[in-house]
Amino acid sequence: MPHDPTERRVVVTGPPRRTRRATAHYRPRTEIDEQTTLGHTYVRSLMRSQLRAALTVCAVLVLLVGPLPLVFAAAPDARRLRWAVLGFCLYAPLVLLARWYVRRAERNERDFVRLVEDR
Repeated sequence: MPHDPTERRVVVTGPPRRTRRATAHYRPRTEIDEQTTLGHTYVRSLMRSQLRAALTVCAVLVLLVGPLPLVFAAAPDARRLRWAVLGFCLYAPLVLLARWYVRRAERNERDFVRLVEDR
């Protein structure tokens, strides 16, 4: 193997090329912790979905309880009717509404955590 005198080796000193760089993974949790615009958007999305569920419950509650004074005013002598409506007829829908709200809020939080966790 003849060695060509025109070829020479050049030694370059500097940072090594094959160092491990900090991986630039997309981490929503970091975005939230550092309070960046994207993190603010994530949290705002969660708050918006929770507010939507709460406003839905309030609207159903107003539609359910709102007309009761009119019903009671229409039948002023029906005292037992008032207690029956308030005690029995209203209790089950309120419990179902509360149960729906809790499930919805937990689902929103679960979806948010799934979104924020590392993939």
